[in-house]
Amino acid sequence: MNSVDLEERILEELEENPALELSEPVETESDSESEESTEDVDWDEILNAEDEERTEGPYDRSKEEREVPVREVLTPVERLLEQIDLMDISATDRVIAESIIWNIDEQGYLAAEVELIADRLDVEVSDVERVLKVVQRMEPPGIGARDLQECLAVQLEVNGESDLAYKIVREKFEDFANRRFEQLEEELNCHRDDLQEAFDVISRLNPKPGEGSPTSDADYILPDLLVEEVDGKLLVSVNDGNLPDIRLSSLYENLLKAKNGNSSDVKIFLKKKVESAKWFVLAVQQRQLTMIKVMNAIINRQDAFFSGDTSILRPMILKDIADEIEMDISTVSRVTRGKYVQTPWGVFELKHFFSEGMVTESGEEVSTKLVKDVLKKIIDSENKGHPHSDDKLAEMMKEKGYLIARRTVAKYREQLKISVARLRRALP
Repeated sequence: MNSVDLEERILEELEENPALELSEPVETESDSESEESTEDVDWDEILNAEDEERTEGPYDRSKEEREVPVREVLTPVERLLEQIDLMDISATDRVIAESIIWNIDEQGYLAAEVELIADRLDVEVSDVERVLKVVQRMEPPGIGARDLQECLAVQLEVNGESDLAYKIVREKFEDFANRRFEQLEEELNCHRDDLQEAFDVISRLNPKPGEGSPTSDADYILPDLLVEEVDGKLLVSVNDGNLPDIRLSSLYENLLKAKNGNSSDVKIFLKKKVESAKWFVLAVQQRQLTMIKVMNAIINRQDAFFSGDTSILRPMILKDIADEIEMDISTVSRVTRGKYVQTPWGVFELKHFFSEGMVTESGEEVSTKLVKDVLKKIIDSENKGHPHSDDKLAEMMKEKGYLIARRTVAKYREQLKISVARLRRALP
């Protein structure tokens, strides 16, 4: 959860758990006043209220598993990862699925080649393809598709709609895209009404399954981390200045320690609340330490970027950071999702620093973000009267040392929201 979510969660916990309090200066009380305040506690009322609340909670977790409970508002990435968490799959498949999800762009398409994902994770391409099919059939269906045709086909398959529509998308997609009615009627041996009905079904599908889901219900970005340059060094801190400062209530801690005549129900209640408060405070502290550790690891791996050349990003995946800081990849995933960092060069989502890579003709490994930037520059400088086709763009990228296929060029172009050549052509 980000800082805004955490603030709300802390306020909720303060309201629900009387053993947790704000760390504000308080006046010193005499022992007699303190004892009198404990005697005034109406335990019957408190215990009755407690019975009405949920008794389940994550308070039996080990120190390594401490994590502040997350509220129900989730980002699109979190919703996908949550679905993966509920699946009975192997640890390897889980890592593959998380890598796929973290490489899905804002429109919902897979932004990395499956071969690259397989290479970085040291698994078979067939394993990535198999897990990708699982991800694509999660909610929303079609997420993680590699192109529009695959996106629509998956939705039709999952929804179980119109065999004719599915056949059109799978086998006659070019004819469909260019609305060649007569040719489709002849080749599919169907009536115009049936064809129109199939077209209507396809038109109701979502071509951009990643859109329409806000990443936050806030109207502005509040950075969770701060990176500042001090005396020539980059220092990382957590932007928790607006968060309530909390601590364990000394009153409840003393009540638990007191050897007075409290009933067993009262003692059980006190122990539960005090342990819950201790756990929550430690979870908040652990969150801060882990976030700083992860951010420092990102800076170490992306040293060129954090030296001021923001155009350079090295290939980096979650596993790279997890290995460097010796933490589980799921922990790194939770810490980075939906988080933003303020740097001397602007505010960036942590996801910005992660991308798959490709090997150039010279043997250098570069990030897919850099490859897209090169492609965009080529298109921006083309003759608008005679724009380059995807085949031509692939040739020009090869001349620059980037060995990518025409299909990859088309996908990167779509991710950059650049139209096909015929639509880029300027009027004479």
